Amino acid sequence: MNVVAIFDIGKTNKKVFLFNENYQIVWERSVNLPETVDEDGFPCEDIAELRNWIVFRLSEMQELKEYILKAVNFSTYGASFIYVDEEGNSLTPLYNYLKPYPEALKKKFYDKYKGEEKFALKTASPVLGSLNSGMQIYRLKEENPDLFAKVSYCLHLPQYLSSLLTGKYFADITSIGCHTNLWNFKKMKYHKWLKKEAIADKIPRIHDAGHTINIIGDIAVGVGLHDSSSAIIPYMINFTEPFVLLSTGTWSISMNPFNETPLTFDEMQYDCLCYLQYKEKPVKAARLFAGNEHEVQTKKLASHFGLPLDTYKEILFDKNIISKLREINLKRYSSSEDKYKILLESPFEKRNLSDFKNYEIAYHQLMLDIVAQQILSTQLVIHNSPVKKVFVDGGFSKNSIFMNLLAEAFPEMEVYAASMAQASALGAALAIHKNWNPKPIQNDLIDLKFYKH
Repeated sequence: MNVVAIFDIGKTNKKVFLFNENYQIVWERSVNLPETVDEDGFPCEDIAELRNWIVFRLSEMQELKEYILKAVNFSTYGASFIYVDEEGNSLTPLYNYLKPYPEALKKKFYDKYKGEEKFALKTASPVLGSLNSGMQIYRLKEENPDLFAKVSYCLHLPQYLSSLLTGKYFADITSIGCHTNLWNFKKMKYHKWLKKEAIADKIPRIHDAGHTINIIGDIAVGVGLHDSSSAIIPYMINFTEPFVLLSTGTWSISMNPFNETPLTFDEMQYDCLCYLQYKEKPVKAARLFAGNEHEVQTKKLASHFGLPLDTYKEILFDKNIISKLREINLKRYSSSEDKYKILLESPFEKRNLSDFKNYEIAYHQLMLDIVAQQILSTQLVIHNSPVKKVFVDGGFSKNSIFMNLLAEAFPEMEVYAASMAQASALGAALAIHKNWNPKPIQNDLIDLKFYKH
């Protein structure tokens, strides 16, 4: 059986899958690797451990007699650079994108390049410190110029992992075009600051996401993709009518590949940005820390009511409870002068848990509050676009309260809970389809459940 191996590297979970020619998973392994620390003692990925795990799994796969490995690709978390010398040896730790960024250095950079607002608009990158991965390069150059002089290539994580197999160095548009401060979205090319800071020569040229390099045994190795952009590929292949994908996990990210209106600075204040998808078209996106909010508040609910942490999994949508809660909540979310302010705070955090008779009612209120935020966040990317469908995947797609409230909020849309096996890994496999798989791509990769409003 011909298979493609996809290494799907999350910040916490590292997974590898073998997909057959019909894109069904036929083999998988996963691991949680312990972190290490950088020179400042800040936690970061242990790149040596990750490298060893990938090499071990690859050798294991090649020993499997029932599978013929035809291709390998990578889907990983973004905003992380590895700096390598001419031989491909890493010169630094893989710095954590959550590491605080020095305020003085940030001010120096934005003052030099026309201020935060103008720069953010050009690069479709809200000011996010280390999460703007280009700022990590700038920091290394400014704080450690001697080490920076030894750097031959600055590689995002997917391209670094690809280089371990190929010995070749590339950039990929899905990593470069994701709030990095590197890409000028107005001119659709690298921003000129890279040349001015003598960084441009250290970033390899961009290759198409479908590009592969053949290695020993005629195995086609892809250049890798950023996981958020990879996850939208199966939807782009399966559906031609305009849609929004609401990908839910720790972050809920509303992605609209059919919204071509330029990003405004106001939208950026509410965590809107643009990704570049694998076909190099911008995808307008809005982020909401909804999964994290759900985790924090359900812990408080469990503690307050003396119930197990996962009690919420047993709670189903009850429209009577919702009606009563709405009567109690006379203050409508949209009545405030700036309705988007609730995106910047937790409405549920201000509530007194003693006001709720039981866990079920309190949990319905939590979901009302989260969905109120989600509606506004998703509307930011739907606005002025021809979208008629909303696909929800990830954790909240299995939550009946979330799905029913969302369907009710968008009566003019078709709202679906979508499920598929490992969207970002599947996207990375589909991106290199033509280089390993002779079969046509099927149109049944995604299971859909329609929610009537």
